[in-house]
Amino acid sequence: MNRIKQLRKEFGFTQQDLANKLNCSKSIIGLYENELRKPSMEILLKLSRIFDCNIDYLLGVSNVRSIPDLDDLDIAFSNGIKGLNEENRETLKNIMKGLLLKQHMEEQNNTNEDK
Repeated sequence: MNRIKQLRKEFGFTQQDLANKLNCSKSIIGLYENELRKPSMEILLKLSRIFDCNIDYLLGVSNVRSIPDLDDLDIAFSNGIKGLNEENRETLKNIMKGLLLKQHMEEQNNTNEDK
């Protein structure tokens, strides 16, 4: 079954309900659901917001419905790492591994002290 149709039914929307939300006609929804027409990027973005899922899920590219929310640090880190060359990326990965190991050891020490 087409993901748009699946999600529409799951949310209890009629084709007309979804058409109203997308500001298009019911027949367009039918075309999307029967895969006779592909939604534009704008429509895919609107659908992803309506159904709270990612675009890859809507397109059937992924079975992962949504990605956890990113906080500001995740976003800044993601944007920052893209600008690094390969050597600096490796350095950053090693720093992260070290921090995670340190945190793990501290958690183990705290657990052992509680016993």
